[in-house]
This record gives sequence, structure tokens and C-alpha cells, in this order.
Amino acid sequence: MLRVAASLVTAIAMACSNEGFARDVDARDGDAPVTTARLRADEGARGADLVALMTAAHGAPPLVCAIAAEAIGNYGWRNSSSGAPKTPLAAYAYPSRSSQTDLDIMESETGRRARLLSDEDVKLLVGNLSSDDLCVRDLSVRIVANDRRDETAAVLAERLTAADSAVREVVTFGLGLMVRRNTVAPLMTSLRDRASGVRANSAWALGRLRDGRAYEGLASALTDRAPLVREATIGALGRMDSSRVIPQIVRILQQDEVASVRRVAAWALGELNAESATGALTQALARDKEATVREMSAWALAEVHARDGVPALITAVQQDASPAVRETAAWALGELEDARAQSTLGAVLSGESNARVRGTAAWALGQLKVRTAPPGLLKALEDESDDLRLKASWALSEIRDVAAVPALKTALAKETHADARRAQVRAIVASGGRNEAILTDLLSSKDAQVREAAVRGLAGRSSMNPWPWPWPRPRPFP
Repeated sequence: MLRVAASLVTAIAMACSNEGFARDVDARDGDAPVTTARLRADEGARGADLVALMTAAHGAPPLVCAIAAEAIGNYGWRNSSSGAPKTPLAAYAYPSRSSQTDLDIMESETGRRARLLSDEDVKLLVGNLSSDDLCVRDLSVRIVANDRRDETAAVLAERLTAADSAVREVVTFGLGLMVRRNTVAPLMTSLRDRASGVRANSAWALGRLRDGRAYEGLASALTDRAPLVREATIGALGRMDSSRVIPQIVRILQQDEVASVRRVAAWALGELNAESATGALTQALARDKEATVREMSAWALAEVHARDGVPALITAVQQDASPAVRETAAWALGELEDARAQSTLGAVLSGESNARVRGTAAWALGQLKVRTAPPGLLKALEDESDDLRLKASWALSEIRDVAAVPALKTALAKETHADARRAQVRAIVASGGRNEAILTDLLSSKDAQVREAAVRGLAGRSSMNPWPWPWPRPRPFP
């Protein structure tokens, strides 16, 4: 297997090199530039590279191919497949929760550099979409999708009429990667395809386009019988910044029988800043049977700035059975910066068994900017978790309670984690202000980092940057 993987990655490297078929050329608005002419001499080499790549791919184990497909992004192609409902190698791909990261980049037309394929290359790759080999199909669609010219998108869209639903499925995946405006109409037609995978991919692709022309078709697809299609449709509408769909998504959060659909509904409400959905999100946080739905509901309450949801978030931090829900609820309370959460978050630091939840509660207390350091925050300076000590130290630097300085100095004398030590020095300086005794003590330290931090403190608080800025883990994107 290792030999197969090595040969496949080597073939990808050859095909994707600047000397191969994927040479960079300038392009604007997807139009082929005049400089394309100078690439004609390389067409034979590019074609040979493609053949070598597909030969290496054919018969490769699916898991190996999934890993190799990720390597395409390392040679200049963005990994934009995250979040696509159906891909040839979906069962073997590593899961990702960052489906938003590439969208804005993909949609930016100004100054984009395109990778152009010859007509023969496009024909070869599009033809490969009918291959019975998953690896060949997956690599082919990813490569052709990165030639983001309208002409190439049109050629790919022609295959939406293929008799084989697997071909139509991979075509809609490719069109989603391309993000071309001339694909809206064919994708709208594919929303009514008889195959659920095609409908789901079409909804996903339209969401990436964020084109208002797709709104009505997507809104109709919210009642699709296939959960996968409903998920993709809700995700697409959540990216389109339209409040018209909020009542429908609220009903789905309240009534849909599939937890994964309800979860994406909560995410969409957060993305749409649906303050009117506070009641539904609060109810879902308190009552939904699935932890993933409750977690996303907690996240969404913070996104919509729902202060009315603070009591439910406090209850979730105290009572929810899922550590992920408790952590996200603590994060949400920090985001909302509501003083009502202070005692609850302080209690979490001494009574919570999960270190991640404790760490996020510490961070949240720093967000609240209370004026007195809770005892639990001082106790957290002794915790075995590096992450918790870091976040507790950071929080104390925000609270600036001079009474916390002795505990911070004791912790600093024992601390071995570099970031936590810097955060503790920052907290000492911030809490002690210009106290001469405190600064003199720091300046006399045998530790060069401590002495440097003290000098920065003498120069003024603004010179204390850069310093650790702990950020909690919860980012429950669909």
C-alpha cells in the first residue's frame, strides 16, 4: 500500500508542477488570457502527465486515493470539498469542520490566478467522470474544477444529463468547486434530479455561489424527502444572508425527525443572525435529545447575541450531560459578556471534571472582565492542564485584581509551560500596575523572559503585546 501511495503522490506532484499541465497564468473573470498561446508547446507534456496520474490512480485503494487527493491542495489547489454532501471518496476522506474557510477566497474574482487546461485535457478529465474507479473520478473532477473558466464549467455542466446518477453527482460536486455564475441555471435544474446525491450536491454548490436567483428553488427544497438534501439546502440558505427563510428553518429545528438536519438548522439561524429565533434555540438547547443539536444551539445563541438565552446557557453549563454542550455553553456565556454568568463559571472551575470545559469557563471569565478574581480561577493556576493554566492566567490579566498577584507569583515560580508563564507575567504586571515592589521583583528574576516582560511592563501596558490570547475550541460548524 505504501508503494501505491508513493507512486500516486509522485504522479500528482509531476502533474501539478509548474512544468506540468497546471502552469499558472494570469486570468481575470475566467477569460483565457493572450498568454495561453505560449503554453501550446507544453500540451503534449501536460497530457502525458495526466495519463500518468490517472494510470497511477486506477486501482489505488480508496483510502490511499483520499489522502493523495488532499495533496492536490498542497500544490496550489485549495481544498474546497469540505462540506460537500456527496463526493466519490466521501466514505474515506478525513472529516473536516471548516467548510467556510475557502468560500470567500473562491468567490473573489479580482486578481485571481487560474490554472488552465487545454481542450484535450478537459475532454480527457470530463470523460474520466464515467470511470468505474472512484480514485480516477475523484482526482479528475478536482483537477478540471480548478480550471475555473466559464467555458470549462459549461462543458462540465453538459454531463448533468448523463444517465448514470453517479456521474451527475460528481458533476455537481465539480460545479460547486468551480463557483461560476453561469452554472446557476443548470444547478437549479439539478435540484429536481431524481437522485438525492445530485440534489444535495446541487444545493451545496448553489450555497457556495450565494446567488439570489437560487433562493426560491432552495427554499422549495427544504421539504425534500431526503435528509441529506435538507441538510445541504439549509446550509446553502444559511450562507445567503436572507431573513425570509428564517421561519421555515425554525420549524425544521423544532420538528425535523433527523438530528443532523436540526443541527444544521441551528447553525443556519446563527449564521443568519436570527434574533427572532432565540426562543426556538433556547428550547432546543434545553430539550433536544441529541447533544450535537444542543451544542449547535448554544453556539447559535451567542451568534445572535441572545441575552434572553443566558439562563438556558447557565443551566446547560451546570446540568447538560455532554461535555461538548457544557463547553460550548460556557463559550457562549463568554461571548455574550453577561455578568449573570459569573458565579456559574466560577463554580465550573472547581466542580467540573472535564478540563476543556474548565478551560473555556476560565476564558469566559476573562471575557466578563469582572473586577474580583474568583477563587476557582486562582485555584486553576495549579491545575495539571497546560491549557487551563494558560487560560486562567490570561483571564486574570483581564480582571486585574491586585489580590491575585501572590497566587500568580507562586504559580510563575513553578510554571514550565512557556505560554502560561508569559500569560502569568502579563497578569502580574496588569494586576500590580506600576507597583515598584512587584516590578523590582520581576526585574531581579533569574529568568530572562520574566525580566524582559518586566521591562515591557515598565514601558507601559501597550508594550506588553504580543501576548497569549487563548481561544476556546468550540467551533461546531456543520
